[in-house]
Amino acid sequence: MTAISGAVRRLRLLGDFRRLPTVMRLLVLTQLAFNVGFYMVLPYLAAHLVDDLALGGGVVGLVLGLRTFSQQGLFVVGGALADRLGAKPVILAGCLLRVLGFVLLGTAGGLPGVLAGAMLTGFAAALFSPAVESSLAREAGEQQQIGGPARADVFAMFAVSGQIGSVAGPLIGTALLLMDFRLACLAAAGAFVLIGLAHARWLPRRAAPDAGEPMLAGWSEVFGNRRFLAFAAGYSGYLLCYNQLYLALPAELRRATGSQAALGWLFVVASVMVIVGQLPATRWARRIGGGHAIVLGFGLMAAAFLLVALAVVLPPVSGTAALWPAAGLVVLLTGGQMLAVPIAQDLVPRLAGERRLGAHFGVLSSAGGLAVLVGSTAVGVLLDPTVAAPVVPWLVLAVVPTASAVVIGMLARRGVL
Repeated sequence: MTAISGAVRRLRLLGDFRRLPTVMRLLVLTQLAFNVGFYMVLPYLAAHLVDDLALGGGVVGLVLGLRTFSQQGLFVVGGALADRLGAKPVILAGCLLRVLGFVLLGTAGGLPGVLAGAMLTGFAAALFSPAVESSLAREAGEQQQIGGPARADVFAMFAVSGQIGSVAGPLIGTALLLMDFRLACLAAAGAFVLIGLAHARWLPRRAAPDAGEPMLAGWSEVFGNRRFLAFAAGYSGYLLCYNQLYLALPAELRRATGSQAALGWLFVVASVMVIVGQLPATRWARRIGGGHAIVLGFGLMAAAFLLVALAVVLPPVSGTAALWPAAGLVVLLTGGQMLAVPIAQDLVPRLAGERRLGAHFGVLSSAGGLAVLVGSTAVGVLLDPTVAAPVVPWLVLAVVPTASAVVIGMLARRGVL
């Protein structure tokens, strides 16, 4: 019966996807293509910086933090531009910058070039992602009002699409890295050329919702929305937690097994979880309430870091058993993401009053980017065994989602969410 019900759920998801208007299907599938290009390179960047360029742990953490901050931290700019100029030109500009960023990452032989490439790839997504997300939120909200799928379910489809790309990306990247990191970067650049061409051809140019208005008007409205700002502050810990798949997870694999050979397969595990379980998880999260679901999601993230902390202080093991802490980290982090993220994306337009969606999504991501910039640099330093005991970074990381759960829980109890 379980297999039958699972097949029914997947068929229902496919049916819901087919019911979407063409532009919404394009936006959902965009996330698949986007993640194929992204995951061909970024999961392996830390290893390239350490093994090929001989950079230290603190510098690696800084590079990854700046890359994420230039992406998430500058979403506030990309979101405001999407509101003012419309989604299509902003998406195309983002594709162009990401092509240039991957070319730089692949050809850089030192820290300045790596920083430039990392920040270009980040800012490209700061243009691209809020334009896609705000467009999807607006389109899904309109469809929900006339009997279409719930907006949270559409964002669940968006997550599933992205995770299918996350399955293919690391596997393609692993194959290319057997030859050369530069080749993986150039292939990723080629993927974004194709993404840009697809949007230039098929994405309609919609009138910008706030055309002609000053950009500062959008930011003023967002920063005057105290309910939304409180939510953004509480939710900001999510991105720092998720970023540890690129920083702390490779470090744990090196500690436990001496290599990162299992990294690509662990990303596949995370992706399969989302592909198979995201829509049922989102529908269950809607039933228990958005605030409760996000709190539970952050609780799972805290448990992920505590699991590795426990493994670090226990006697070491060898063989397949050495992979279990890393596998548990991935499973729990992914489970927390599945519960929290689509619900949070659905809450943003509600808290925004369905206005200035680009700017609101941008500020939400910028808050997370700031958390990553500060947190990843600190975690990168703490992961160095000459700086702190091996258990310390994991305990510090566990505090972050715990604090986020407390803030979100308080907002839920006050009826804000």
